[in-house]
Parts: sequence; structure tokens; C-alpha cells
Amino acid sequence: MSDGIRAVRFAEVVVVLLDVEIPFEVQDLRIADFAETEGRAVVIAVNKWDLEDDKQDKLAELKEMFERLLPQLRGAPLVTVSAKTGRGLDRLHDAIRKAHDVWNRRIPTARLNSWLGAMTEAHPPPAPGGHRIKLRYMTQAKTRPPGFMIKCSRPDELPDSYRRYLVNGLREHFDMPGTPIRLFLRSQGDQNPWKERKFNTPSRLRKHKEKNTGQ
Repeated sequence: MSDGIRAVRFAEVVVVLLDVEIPFEVQDLRIADFAETEGRAVVIAVNKWDLEDDKQDKLAELKEMFERLLPQLRGAPLVTVSAKTGRGLDRLHDAIRKAHDVWNRRIPTARLNSWLGAMTEAHPPPAPGGHRIKLRYMTQAKTRPPGFMIKCSRPDELPDSYRRYLVNGLREHFDMPGTPIRLFLRSQGDQNPWKERKFNTPSRLRKHKEKNTGQ
């Protein structure tokens, strides 16, 4: 277990290798959860797939277990492989490359704010005390993993359920499965950015008038 934790700290994409006969053991769950906490992209690989007879039902069972036991990794790729025969290793390679690309993805600010407007229109933020929380502006603050900053009124009052709504929407709309997504809320209030700003530098026109007047 300690070797796995140490490896996660140095990784960019973590492949959690499961045994099809005893999937999602406690150690597997701990490593997967730690990888998400550390902000690493995650791919789930299920080994010994060549030994499984009823592949369709087994795959459905694995996906159900994955979604139930690791909801924080929603959408992460689950790839069946056989180390013995080599089958599925090409798909595993492709899944790792895509997970790494998503982990490094940057989304333009204009697209984010268009998406945010549609999300808040479809499901408005709550209105504690009768005053609607307003999500005003969104930008991507970082990659590796993707982190997004939203300026809003009363960020401390936005419930976790609405945060999850936004994170799940980001995953789905921008095709970002299997990577941790960080969402930061910053208070903007109702302040006017131009309020109390002093313009002490005369304009060119005013300078020109003052020059001519003085002649």
C-alpha cells in the first residue's frame, strides 16, 4: 500500500489495476481515492478478462460498483485487459493518453461563461434568505488538474449540491472524464470596478485646451 501511495505522488496518470475475480478491494479504493485527492488523472484497468465467461454481465456489474464506490471519479475510463494474452492493452494505452490530455486541458473563458449562463438558466442557484446567489464570471485558473474560478455573490452560501451540479456539468459538456476538477469560488459582491477610482491624469483634449488658453 505504501509503495502505491508513493507512486501516486510522482504520477500524472494513475492506472488502478483490479483483479476481475476480486475487484475493488479496500486497497484499490484507497489508492483510487488518494489519486483523486492528489489531483491525478485516473484510469481503471480490470485484469484477467480472458478468464471471464459472461463478459457482458460482468462488465455491467463492474461499472455499477465503480459508480457506487468511487463517485468522485465519475466518468473515469474502465478498461478490461488481459496481461496474459495482451488483449485490451492498446485500448488501455489510448485511455491513458486521453486522460493525460484532459488533465492538461484549457478551456477558453468565453466558452466557460457561455456554458455557465446556460447552466444557471437551466437550474438557478439557490436564494437563501430570499436573495439569489449570483454567479457572475468564470475562468480557468489552472490545469493539471483543471481548476476553475467563479466570481459570485456570497460564495460561502453556495451548497455542495450546486457545486456538484457544476462539476458534473463541466465533465459532461467539455468531455473531461476521469480527471479531478477543482472549483474555486471568489466573492465579487456588487462593487462597481470603477467606483472610487480617481482619474487624475488629464486627457489629451484637456491638455490641448489648457495649453491654448495659456497662450
